[in-house]
Amino acid sequence: MDIFLIILGGFFILIGLAGCIVPIVPGPPLSYFGILLLHWTEKVQFDQKFLITWALLATGVTLVDFMVPIWGTKKFGGTKRGTWGATIGLILGLFFFPPIGIILGPFIGAVAGELTHSEDLKKAIRSGMGSLLGFLLGTGLKFAVSGFLIYYFFKEAF
Repeated sequence: MDIFLIILGGFFILIGLAGCIVPIVPGPPLSYFGILLLHWTEKVQFDQKFLITWALLATGVTLVDFMVPIWGTKKFGGTKRGTWGATIGLILGLFFFPPIGIILGPFIGAVAGELTHSEDLKKAIRSGMGSLLGFLLGTGLKFAVSGFLIYYFFKEAF
């Protein structure tokens, strides 16, 4: 049974890593579930503080990831149209132009959304940059948490 849990945990760890890029897939929580599967073996026992800390981090980073692009768009002067444009651009980029669309989609969408509100191209590009930076920050945070979980998984499993 331990071998099955380790293999399944490794699967969740890898899907969690992919989820750091794919917005629909909650990367850090899936990576954390891989850690839990490893913990449920007889081979590895993480302490309670470790499990609680990483559960909070995985959940927190996932929640923050949804808010950071919106914050970035607003921080750089974007409006609700820019925020909606970034969201729509992310979805379209994900499905029609992966993987580069995941990065450029929010930027192009925010710029397009802002241009429907105003003809100020400079302001629209600044809003798009905020969305892009927010997306990259959220992705970086997810990679950091999932990366640490991957490290602990392989350190303990093998």
